[in-house]
Amino acid sequence: MKKHHQKETLTNQQGHPVTDNQNARTVGKRGPMVLENYDFLEKISHFDREKIPERIVHARGAGAYGYFESYGELDGEPLSKYTRAKVFEKGKQTPVFVRFSTVNHGKHSPETLRDPRGFAVKFYTEDGNWDLVGNNLKIFFIRDPIKFPDFVHAFQPDPVTNIQDPERIMDFVSQSPEATHMITFLFSPWGIPANYRYMQGSGVHAYRWVNAEGKAVLVKYHWEPVQGIKNLTQTEANQIQGENFNHATEDLYNAIEEGNYPEWELYVQIMEEGEHPELDFDPLDPTKLWYRDQFPWHKVGKMVLNDNPKNYHAEVEQSAFGTGVLVDGLDFSDDKLLQGRTYSYSDTQRYRVGPNYLQLPINSPIKGIRTNQNGGQMDYRTDYAEDKSPHINYEPSALDGYLEAENPGEEHEPYVEGHIVRDPIERQNHFGQAGETYRRMNEWEQNELINNLVNALSQCHETIQNHMIENLTKADSEYGKRVAQGLNDPNATPDPKLNSDEIGHPSDPY
Repeated sequence: MKKHHQKETLTNQQGHPVTDNQNARTVGKRGPMVLENYDFLEKISHFDREKIPERIVHARGAGAYGYFESYGELDGEPLSKYTRAKVFEKGKQTPVFVRFSTVNHGKHSPETLRDPRGFAVKFYTEDGNWDLVGNNLKIFFIRDPIKFPDFVHAFQPDPVTNIQDPERIMDFVSQSPEATHMITFLFSPWGIPANYRYMQGSGVHAYRWVNAEGKAVLVKYHWEPVQGIKNLTQTEANQIQGENFNHATEDLYNAIEEGNYPEWELYVQIMEEGEHPELDFDPLDPTKLWYRDQFPWHKVGKMVLNDNPKNYHAEVEQSAFGTGVLVDGLDFSDDKLLQGRTYSYSDTQRYRVGPNYLQLPINSPIKGIRTNQNGGQMDYRTDYAEDKSPHINYEPSALDGYLEAENPGEEHEPYVEGHIVRDPIERQNHFGQAGETYRRMNEWEQNELINNLVNALSQCHETIQNHMIENLTKADSEYGKRVAQGLNDPNATPDPKLNSDEIGHPSDPY
């Protein structure tokens, strides 16, 4: 076992002691973040600039073009009841570009590694771009953005050995009980999708839909593959990796070239605004599912991918997404992690690709751009003043500048009040859904989950093992007991050699 050293006091880069590294400052315990979050802003801004030019996360990826067609209805009612976003008008087709990815591994890493998968969709709408940035799994490891750099550091290679170390992963997870639910998915077969075509997608966070009257509801997005869902056991992944570490990219590219266009249907869940005290969790918590039996899935559209990129670097590598890229009728919720990502994602693109990354064709909206922003590295526009005086690059102006647009509907104005605090949300319930997810899995998925966790934890310090067993036992007593037995007796773990075709179809834990 590795030797553990006495910990020093954590500081920021100004040398100030960090007294709370778990919670960003917010208006009340569940309200929006405030700008004077110095520790968070310094930490996340430095994190966004740690590597160049490769993405810090989601470096390995593949992409394709296609279209999204809206069904325009939700249970027989027009979607305009809930959102005035034009992309959801009945029958409307919107061009899209989709980038699939792994999260914590390098640009040329094998696509069989156990890791969440990114599922990012750029809609080129008539009102500008909308980016729906999500993952294949419907939850996340953490709920406060101040912990995001630490989460990624723990899952990426050791800064000394450059080797990804299970002890680092489990050390962070064991000390972050809200991650128990996500780790249950990740170490099951759901942690290795068979390829991108047989993979689910999700926006993960709660967003808002706003209608013409300015009324809002909370919404969650889910992409379901028409081709079906297929995941891999560790044995299957090892076999594929030994032959082809590009299997998912190759599969997607070849399918589209052959005219076998993959499709996904978009489902949404709707929840009224509010704290919902009847739930045992906060609905804004991204570590939690909204169970389908309480909040039904409604089918609202279909996406088809039918065209491959012509140049990987120009189109896939330089494509840039952000959770803050929303069009009229779509809005944020007060999910702290979503708000932190909204700053970080666009900021990291300005650093990685450049301040004018939105001028690149892959990122540029199909709608004409009229902006007073100019200059900066790689500014190559030539249409600065086709319909105004080239001398006026400010607003307001009584001469010949651009004018503000009229609001196409009533503004949604959520009411917020509270003390500025650094506190977690109240209904944390770290373990309830983790146990429910374990119990909803098929037996072969449970066996695979236990085996994978035992293999990882066997490489960890005993202190970390004990913390993990305690957390898993709080989720489900059988869950924790089986992992403990596997660590004490390697023969007690299930045989991992069977593959998913021989065992059965994936469960439906949602």
